[in-house]
Amino acid sequence: MVDEVKVSAASQVDGLGGYQQMRRLVLAVLVAVLFAALLFGQSTFPPDTWVHESIEMFGVLLIFLGVVGRLWATLYIGGRKSSEVVTGGPYSVTRNPLYVFSTVAAAGVGAQIGSFTGIILFALLCAGAFHIVILREEKFLKQVLGAPYEAYLARVPRFFPNLSLYDEGDTGSFKPRLLLNTLLDGLVFLVALPAFELIDGMQQSGMLPVWFTLP
Repeated sequence: MVDEVKVSAASQVDGLGGYQQMRRLVLAVLVAVLFAALLFGQSTFPPDTWVHESIEMFGVLLIFLGVVGRLWATLYIGGRKSSEVVTGGPYSVTRNPLYVFSTVAAAGVGAQIGSFTGIILFALLCAGAFHIVILREEKFLKQVLGAPYEAYLARVPRFFPNLSLYDEGDTGSFKPRLLLNTLLDGLVFLVALPAFELIDGMQQSGMLPVWFTLP
């Protein structure tokens, strides 16, 4: 179900656009900083062992789940975030599915070091950074969408999905450009796959020093 609360001011869309740009910036900076830090870190599980390889493969699954999930969420939100209360599909179980799936993908990036700690560290830092953006978005959307959004806040959890609330709802009008933008944003996660393989190779050859290890 989509509760359509139309708002006429284009400036309201522009206002939320600032938060969306912040989301992209937070995501890019966070991944870059963590990637740089892990240039000198290594898993306690040696490369080519079954544990190391299993963690990496699990991470690949998380990355693809995150990218596909972000596309799914975009199919529903479709640029309507500041003009309607969208309550269908992924938005029926969590108010911020784009951030949830981004966190899942970030956990997958952390797994590419072959470490359980990497998964947890990337997920927690990503979720924490997005939490700040979420709070600012909620304040803005309360002003723009009013009572229907307040009711949505009371019914659907902010972050962790409640699958019992699922309702397929209506995707509204389809906007290929927004879907393409979301896909391109998600490519930053896929870059981790060859990047961490390169780091592993450079560490094993001695080109990069190892300053710390993670279980």
